[in-house]
Amino acid sequence: MNYKIVSDSSSNILDFSGIDFKSVPLKIITAKQEYVDNAGLDVEKMVKEVKETKGKSGTSCPNIGDWLSAFEGADIIFAITITSRLSGSFASAEQAAKIFMGAHPNAKVFVVDSLSTGPEMLLIMEKIREEMLLGKSFEEIRDSVTEYQKHTHLLFSLESLTNLARNGRVNPAVAKIAGVLGIRVMGAAKEGVLDPLHKIRGEAKNLDVIYDEMKKRGFSGGKVVIDHCFNQNAANSLAEKILAEFPGCDLKIGKNGGLCSFYAERGGVLIGFEDSL
Repeated sequence: MNYKIVSDSSSNILDFSGIDFKSVPLKIITAKQEYVDNAGLDVEKMVKEVKETKGKSGTSCPNIGDWLSAFEGADIIFAITITSRLSGSFASAEQAAKIFMGAHPNAKVFVVDSLSTGPEMLLIMEKIREEMLLGKSFEEIRDSVTEYQKHTHLLFSLESLTNLARNGRVNPAVAKIAGVLGIRVMGAAKEGVLDPLHKIRGEAKNLDVIYDEMKKRGFSGGKVVIDHCFNQNAANSLAEKILAEFPGCDLKIGKNGGLCSFYAERGGVLIGFEDSL
């Protein structure tokens, strides 16, 4: 069996060692330019230019052809997408999977709606890779990953809600008030949608609340992935809090790619983690 994992670029992962992998890029579109979320994207330049560009901006998901091209070369394929509640990526991947299996009768494709983005997607991808490397069957991997998803979570801390508001993800009035008052918004992905939890002044307090929320959701030293948009200090500070209590924790710090940076904006931090399973 030839295994393959495919994800759209909202996973923030462009290279995934140990297994055949392909990232399918989303696009960030402004009135002046289209940015492709791939290895060639200068994310910091994009974030700066998007902030300075007036008018509409938005994103575009991969089309069916993009997914079909990514599926080639394998017969056991797991594709993972950003939440279907915020993007058409899942629907495109589903259609591509049907077409691909029709053209390749021996192939099996399972499309995972992450109901999330970024670091929580990476946790799911790592679970899939672990099962593949053990030589598990398609059905065994599908069932194992479906169960695992019940025990992964996403929290986020954002300094700005401008791009989320422009694209109808949050109330524009809430975004404006948060910006004027300098309030950080901390929330969670719940059933595939953004679910703001707290409005907090000050990064230190915000990180304390994030860690408290992680433990409320059952975190007890499992895997953690922290992805940030040019906010290494916050990522490091949160990691220190976690490792002080759980020194053996499997913790990774990474950077947001183009899509997650567009929505999280500069200073945003996304945290994916396991509960006690």
